[in-house]
Amino acid sequence: MKHTRYVILPALTLLIMLLSACGSSTSNVTTSQAAKAPTKQQILVFPIGGVRDVATLDPPLISEVYSAEAEGMLFNGMYTYNDQSKMVPDLATSYELSADGLRWTFHLRPNLKFSDGSLLTSADVVYSIDRSLQPSLKSPFAYGELAEIKDADKLNDGKIKTLIGDSLLTPDPQTVVIVTSKPAAFFMDLVGSWAVVEKSFVEKYGSHWTDHLSEGGVAGPWKLQSWSHNKSLTFVPNPYYYGPKPQLQKLVMPLYVESDTTYKDYQVNRVDFSFVPPVNVEAAKKLSDGQFRVDPSLGNAFVAMNYLVKPFDNLKVRQAFDLAINRELLASKVWHNTVLPTYHTIPQGAQGYNPNLANLSGNKSLAGDPVRAKQLFMEGLQEEGMTPATMPPIHIEVTVAGEQSLSDQWAVLQQMWNTALGISVKIDVVDFNKLVTDINGSHGNKNVMADALGWQASPDPHSWTTLMFDPSAGSDYSNYGYNPEQRKVLADLAKADENVKNAAERLQEYDQVERELENDVAWIVLYQDESLCAVKPCVVGWPHNVFGQFGIPYQPDWGNIYISTQPNCANTSSYQ
Repeated sequence: MKHTRYVILPALTLLIMLLSACGSSTSNVTTSQAAKAPTKQQILVFPIGGVRDVATLDPPLISEVYSAEAEGMLFNGMYTYNDQSKMVPDLATSYELSADGLRWTFHLRPNLKFSDGSLLTSADVVYSIDRSLQPSLKSPFAYGELAEIKDADKLNDGKIKTLIGDSLLTPDPQTVVIVTSKPAAFFMDLVGSWAVVEKSFVEKYGSHWTDHLSEGGVAGPWKLQSWSHNKSLTFVPNPYYYGPKPQLQKLVMPLYVESDTTYKDYQVNRVDFSFVPPVNVEAAKKLSDGQFRVDPSLGNAFVAMNYLVKPFDNLKVRQAFDLAINRELLASKVWHNTVLPTYHTIPQGAQGYNPNLANLSGNKSLAGDPVRAKQLFMEGLQEEGMTPATMPPIHIEVTVAGEQSLSDQWAVLQQMWNTALGISVKIDVVDFNKLVTDINGSHGNKNVMADALGWQASPDPHSWTTLMFDPSAGSDYSNYGYNPEQRKVLADLAKADENVKNAAERLQEYDQVERELENDVAWIVLYQDESLCAVKPCVVGWPHNVFGQFGIPYQPDWGNIYISTQPNCANTSSYQ
């Protein structure tokens, strides 16, 4: 399943923490003249770099990329995105929408099964959706993704106990009906993020059901063989997967606390994949057999300033912090031109991207404007009755995941803010999972003054606007929507979200919203991701992914991927 789940990425590094399904720029798959290796050697070593352990494998609880990578191996839903970023059927074969735009009817494939051989029916689908919305589960994103379902608000508020039989209907085992409260042009985009779990399996094991995934519970091409916490996850093919079965016999995901270490291990044949740190890019380009790969990606790196915390509740102060940054210099000095410097909220490649969007200075320069930044900063502080000496100390919570480029980046940004604004910004470095916990707990309060995140999502502009800045969506990390001054922008977003009749007009409405978000500095966007990775020549059939969303391929592609006898390959003898 190529989830469109809107995942948090570590700090500001999108490009090299993901292995973002890197593909060749000249072909759709990797190829090899060598023969297919023996069965016992059909093992792929695919590292997860930058985290001590995967946080969870329970789909509604996943809010960050590491867990999402593992989730993408196991679970699927009714629809998904393929490698060309096209929405395609997955567990479903088709759907119809009623004339009023409120009733969605999905038809499931016949004879679907979970990994334990149990039948997968419409009851499992509606159970999965309803479970995600149950307040007791405390899913960080569910209400934002599912709020358009009729009476979801009542369930969220505890006024009703379930949506099953209300707005989630199962006319027969192969039919799912979902009723929404209003038209939603982005609804199918959200359908692509809903993973189906096995109802009887979850009820059998309760809150610890993911500890038993080796027994069943999933419907994707892989099932979990083992999860050695803080060490690795191991997957084996799911014999009941409806699509092309993996040719690989095993996939191992070793965990690396320091992301830079994965490339070192790639160089000594311990893993088949790795990100390529910016400082190693020029050398990596010279690797034989097309190992180095580059893909664009729908991902932005940004700083989120808390609108509820002084002095970031002042527009001029926020604009000053933005204008103090020379994005071109940051991209060249720290990232060696391996990122696309930008101030765009909606990234290049997404629907509604506007190449003519102006910055805060009214032009398209990426060099910043330190003189204007200083002027706005002093004016903003004066409006708040503050001076640089009396203002609260500025703290930004980040994670660097053992990556030198991130540490270098923060040093450069600190210097830019100090030079332009005359202040010292404190960078608080924390563990990635702590950062995720802190920001998920910061909605509507002052707990986090500012933080640095990456965001990667689907091509629909709803993913980059409403889901990030409407408080009800659960992802408003800057508390933008809690500010009364932003109510008009939220109203404009609602208008665009509901425009199901005119696609061109809808994109124009999002364009106007993006202009307002840019002026308000809802985010300080720094750059757009490019996926830089290396793939061993022995890995055949690895797809080119123009979507660039996750490191995990579109699930049917696993049927084309195998290990050849090409000698340049990871040593998997310890996994055989």
